[in-house]
Amino acid sequence: MMNKTNQEYDLICVGGGIMSATLALILKLTDPDMKIIIFERLGRVAEESTKAWNNAGTGHSAFCELNYTPQDKNGNVDISKAIEIFQQFERSKQFWSYLVDQKLIKDPKAFIRSIPHHAWVRGEKNVEFLKNRYEAMTSEFMFEDMKYSEDHERLKQWFPLIMRNRKPDEKMAATRMELGTGVNFESLTEQYLKVLEDHFDVPVLRNREVLDIDPEGPEDWSAKVENRVTGEISYYDAEHIFIGAGGGALPLLQKVEIPEKDGYGGFPVSGQWLFCKNRELIEQHHAKVYSKAGVDAPPMSVPHLDARFINGKKELLFGPFAGFSTKFLKEGSNLDLPRSLNFDNLPSMWGVFWHNLPLTTYLIDQVRKDHKDRIEDLKLFINDARPEDWELKIAGQRVQIIKRDKEQGGVLEFGTDVVHSKDGKITALLGASPGASTAVHIMLEVLRIAFPEKIQSQDYKNKLEKMIPFWDTDARTDVQKFKKVQARVSKNLKLDVLH
Repeated sequence: MMNKTNQEYDLICVGGGIMSATLALILKLTDPDMKIIIFERLGRVAEESTKAWNNAGTGHSAFCELNYTPQDKNGNVDISKAIEIFQQFERSKQFWSYLVDQKLIKDPKAFIRSIPHHAWVRGEKNVEFLKNRYEAMTSEFMFEDMKYSEDHERLKQWFPLIMRNRKPDEKMAATRMELGTGVNFESLTEQYLKVLEDHFDVPVLRNREVLDIDPEGPEDWSAKVENRVTGEISYYDAEHIFIGAGGGALPLLQKVEIPEKDGYGGFPVSGQWLFCKNRELIEQHHAKVYSKAGVDAPPMSVPHLDARFINGKKELLFGPFAGFSTKFLKEGSNLDLPRSLNFDNLPSMWGVFWHNLPLTTYLIDQVRKDHKDRIEDLKLFINDARPEDWELKIAGQRVQIIKRDKEQGGVLEFGTDVVHSKDGKITALLGASPGASTAVHIMLEVLRIAFPEKIQSQDYKNKLEKMIPFWDTDARTDVQKFKKVQARVSKNLKLDVLH
């Protein structure tokens, strides 16, 4: 069946996850008259990368993620990316706090909880790195409350499960930030979309897959949409289209007639977690503890032992372990990767493969692991871990960005990238971590690209500042104001932090 009646919108959002929901909500709060529609290919929203079991659930503030603070050969630790990530997550918190203020979100504990963040390392060399990192980070006001210790008794207070049965002479160290959080992005996205549907009459159409996007005259674009239940085809026109479909973004972007998409490829990596079935163990650990990634491991594979709150219940997970599938989405097709290959991105894909052979070897080793092997990895954190207390859970698919590079043919990137047409009317988000945690910051970037006329107006800036006080301001320019905002945010979000 085909419905040729074109329906016109200001913005079409492809994907019912955290990114589309964030963009749509910011736009409707600042301009209620905007006509927006959201399409989700599955029967429920937030079921792919946004789903609670499919991502790390860490409010990424760079407190514990050691890959955000690289060290050079002279021992100097670069914290510039940590400062950047911290501020980006604070913008997310400011936005959530505003939603609580406006009574659009009733109970923040449904999606965010205070959970201390720790970086933990073993061995003389790693301890020296962590101490250098601590000294560099505490020189900035945003990390001044960070604690550091090499004392086993203090570490037992921070994470007793990890410290159980440790040898007294084992060299180790950890940092602790009590401002850390755990976030259920699935719950948050569901609340966003409920607000959009109930308060702003934004249609969120489930079981709708956007098959293609084509130009519709000089100004608009047309989305070809299939109802996955009935097979009916409909067309929707919009001045702007945002593709925020996680792993599904790249295949759709490749169909859009804009030159900016050329050369992009994607490499899918599936995540896996060990989750704890022993409630007694779960209650002994209330922390997120990140350590160092292994040799040749990608940044996304930094091992961590995490307390999580999922659907109001405390859980304990360890991982991630890498898997491999040719699917770009967990509910995708095994043909996703081969179908994504074309003459434009083959040089990029080959360049990445050739220059990342150690990464390929790492992934092969990960795929070969069985339950016993994974438990051995877990024993680095819990040295008396028992196989029967843990079970493997498959997490979401991540599609790492592959871009053209003059020297290497192609490079593999582990962050996110907003690909857009020259006029900003088509925007697409590719990539993975830290993704959801910095969704507000990333969507502000989309606003700058797609709606420059809005974001340049004083009225719009005033509205954004009310919602996100530091949306366009470095926290270091007004430390006292930032601290006041941060304290108010913590109170609104019911975080257990004393400022």
